[in-house]
Amino acid sequence: MKNIITSILIGSTVLTMNAQNIKDNPLLKDWTGNYGGVPAFNEYKVSDFKPALEFAMQEKLNEVNAIANNPKPATFQNTIAALEKAGKKLSRIYAIYGIYSSNMSSPEFEPVEAEMEPKLAEVSDKITQNTKLFQRIEAVYNSKEKSKLTLEQQRLIKVVYDNYVYAGAKLDAKAKAKVSELNQQLAGLYTKFSQNLLSEENNQFVELKNESDFAGLTPEMKNACIANVKEHKLSSLGSVANTRSSVEPFLTYSSTRELREKVWQMFVNRGDNGNAQDNNATITQILKLRAERAKLMGFASHAHWKLSNTMAKDPANAMKLMMDIWKPAVAEVKIEVADMQKIVDKEGGNFKIQPWDYRYYAEKVRKEKYDLDQNEVKQYLQLDKLREGMFWVAGQLFDLKFVQVNDVTVYQQDVTVYQVLNKTTGKNVGLWYFDPYARKGKRSGAWMNEYRTQERFDGDVPTIVSNNANFIKGAPGEPVLISWDDASTLFHEFGHALHGLCSNVNYPTIAGTNVARDYVEFPSQLLEHWLSTPEVLKTYALNYKTNQPMPESLLAKIDKASHFNAGFATVELISSALIDMKLHMEGTSTIDPDSFERTTLAELKMPSEIVMRHRTPQFGHIFSSDEYSAGYYSYLWADVICADAYEAFTEAKGPYDKEVAKRLLKYVFSSGNTTDQGDAYRSFRGRDAKVDALMRAKGFPMVK
Repeated sequence: MKNIITSILIGSTVLTMNAQNIKDNPLLKDWTGNYGGVPAFNEYKVSDFKPALEFAMQEKLNEVNAIANNPKPATFQNTIAALEKAGKKLSRIYAIYGIYSSNMSSPEFEPVEAEMEPKLAEVSDKITQNTKLFQRIEAVYNSKEKSKLTLEQQRLIKVVYDNYVYAGAKLDAKAKAKVSELNQQLAGLYTKFSQNLLSEENNQFVELKNESDFAGLTPEMKNACIANVKEHKLSSLGSVANTRSSVEPFLTYSSTRELREKVWQMFVNRGDNGNAQDNNATITQILKLRAERAKLMGFASHAHWKLSNTMAKDPANAMKLMMDIWKPAVAEVKIEVADMQKIVDKEGGNFKIQPWDYRYYAEKVRKEKYDLDQNEVKQYLQLDKLREGMFWVAGQLFDLKFVQVNDVTVYQQDVTVYQVLNKTTGKNVGLWYFDPYARKGKRSGAWMNEYRTQERFDGDVPTIVSNNANFIKGAPGEPVLISWDDASTLFHEFGHALHGLCSNVNYPTIAGTNVARDYVEFPSQLLEHWLSTPEVLKTYALNYKTNQPMPESLLAKIDKASHFNAGFATVELISSALIDMKLHMEGTSTIDPDSFERTTLAELKMPSEIVMRHRTPQFGHIFSSDEYSAGYYSYLWADVICADAYEAFTEAKGPYDKEVAKRLLKYVFSSGNTTDQGDAYRSFRGRDAKVDALMRAKGFPMVK
């Protein structure tokens, strides 16, 4: 998941502030030091955020107003390029604010976030709804002189113009005021949803009271449960944290069915417990406000509005893709469940497979069918070694080199920082921050942040990106072993980081990962393929005890089982995407989330043995912001492109084919949004992507 934190347009109302406090506020100071300047994390305090944000919002608004009120005729330079320069201070502060929100939340920070989010939404609208400003943008957009500009400048004009129209720049004054009011209300609700979810994840756990409760767990899983007890100061022997990185391994290996059910119930009911953190009423409000806003914008539903600036263009196109793959995926699940049920019956279990059984018995099927034990594989998946493997892949594909640096302050002691260089020229490309471990105050999951976007129209500005995960930290001196799924996620998020690091454009609005929502997951999902290449596994998948590489026999088993459990993974994802889309196609009707989820899944004939990857009350992708709302289908859309793109390598000389990699860098990873994404893909591949490649990748029968 790519988390955008630097590309918003915001401003503020006039504020009176103490000049000395502003002068001394470290958040308002320029980033200094090497690498184009870096955040001074050792100087920031939560109490700095409100005054810094308010000052920087006013400063940006002043800069934008100066552009809007320029008496000279609108030109590319005095309007479009000038907007690219506006609000740099605010972008820096907002980057740090985003880190505190996602990685370092606290009771002290939460009220600041709750107060500032509506203000940020309000002032964003002050810019996009500035009539004089939009008139100047529109004048440049319609100018005959536009054809004399570079193709990148022409693209920037179109993107800026489209973004303003999308945000409601053409609405009348009354509609604009209502949209702004709705945006502020939504911002507050998004914060409430996120803080509720974080509270449930941080404060709920299942205690393991007896030694028998650890049955089936590996030593490192047991140690993680023990460490969780220490963090929460519990008296039990161990506990399972309410995060995916703790829950999924437990569900896979715990041989105590009652505990599996208890852990599963805890995890799938986040935000749905009828307590103060219950998210259902908040979701109902969000959906209603979104539908009202879409209607004001002139669209049938929130889904229609959101998809209007994507590759899919319309909900019907996204729905068709999902339903085409849903049917073969559900058929595959029936086969998977039948295989698992045979084992249950053979072992004398008097029950039908339930969702808390799926991972446990799937692992037994994997061993029986393919003689492949994920615990055996895990012994070779050391986090530090895999990180080195990712660096090597980046060097092979994109000529990048990663060097750890120690002259950069970090916000938490486990965060490491790497300078990224071009191997051939030695030029500084940017910085990569890595925050790998779970802790209290950090949201669950894995994501990429962009602290600073690459640009060079007003000086050569290198990018700063980060990857964030929730791996369970091992005991001092012990390697952190991760699952194959977690390793895939690690490569996925690194793909987002590389998309930002490889950016080679002039203007930040169209740089790096600032592309269509259903295209941004393509580079990241594509990079997952390189984890399973023999070159990576033979060199970087080293046994943590013997330091020996993964043997050929195990490599062969992994390859043979590459399609295993594809039905489960696909249904889990598409069910979430379908609920997301259908919720946002409902228009202005009042929706009860739990009831809607149950009814819709029943209509879809959702296999009873599986739940959505993200149930509605905990669906942070779509309810913590607008970013992925009516957009979770993007993972599947990008999956089609990704499967087709990887076949460009396999059809050539293999995953490390230099010529294909050059095209991938030129047309995908480095080009940002300098051209239409469909055109960019066709330039790389020579044609549009075909869904057949995805069906082959998953081992499903072809769609007819």
